[in-house]
Amino acid sequence: MGNPLIDKVVSQVFTEKALKDFYCSVNSCVGWERNVVDQPMAVKNIINNGASRIAAGPGIGYELENSAMARMIDHTLLKPDTTKEDIDKLCAEAKLYNFASVCVNPCYVSQCYDYLKNTPVKVCTVIGFPLGANCTDIKRKEAELALSQGAQEIDMVINIGRLKSGDYDYVFNDINQVVLAAKKYNAVCKVIIETSLLTDEEKVKACLISKNAKADFVKTSTGFSTGGATASDVALMRYVVGSSVGVKASGGIRTKEDAEAMIESGADRIGASASVKIVTGDSSKESSGY
Repeated sequence: MGNPLIDKVVSQVFTEKALKDFYCSVNSCVGWERNVVDQPMAVKNIINNGASRIAAGPGIGYELENSAMARMIDHTLLKPDTTKEDIDKLCAEAKLYNFASVCVNPCYVSQCYDYLKNTPVKVCTVIGFPLGANCTDIKRKEAELALSQGAQEIDMVINIGRLKSGDYDYVFNDINQVVLAAKKYNAVCKVIIETSLLTDEEKVKACLISKNAKADFVKTSTGFSTGGATASDVALMRYVVGSSVGVKASGGIRTKEDAEAMIESGADRIGASASVKIVTGDSSKESSGY
């Protein structure tokens, strides 16, 4: 059940002096709230994880232009009542604004692939969504089917209950089986840890297990639980996984300022349904979806 190595790293994370780097430098907030990137090493880590531009506080001098931000966004539509027409609109917007990907439910993977196959926009889908409680074999088969239909990125949900039970070997294998399926297709695998349901200690453990299972990203939220992304969670996740694993912030990101806060805290991918509003500032473009 338990894992001494994971327990040791968790202890280090909560005792090392380095954590003070994530405390707020303004107002009176404590912890990882609204972490602002103001150190060259932090900037280097974000660039190494794929960001082409960085938005940061005074002293850095980088300005994140809308086009660069768009390439960090997974344009997302996961509502249960999504229609084929909605998916075509999503793909058209992704193509127009050059988003990193469209993120859709598995039944729409082939439709998105056909629409976007001659563009730089990738097709992302979700696995074990939104609860993460499917059996591992089902998750792997679901991933393999989606990949065979054209998915290039997989966002899977961990088994949250098994993590909270301390069954780390199960969680590791659950992630690793989907990762292995993705690697067969040279696809990216992101692991949704659903931060709103976890303690900080559990978030650390989820990130460590995901990293050990060779996931490409850890991701904050499904957008269907009790809360979404926070800057403090993103900062913690970035600290734990280091520069070798990406961090995706998702859930409740609806403005450019929201996105910039997540990027400043260490995210190098954003999941949002309000993607067009984020890059244009036009509130009439905000989606009512996830």
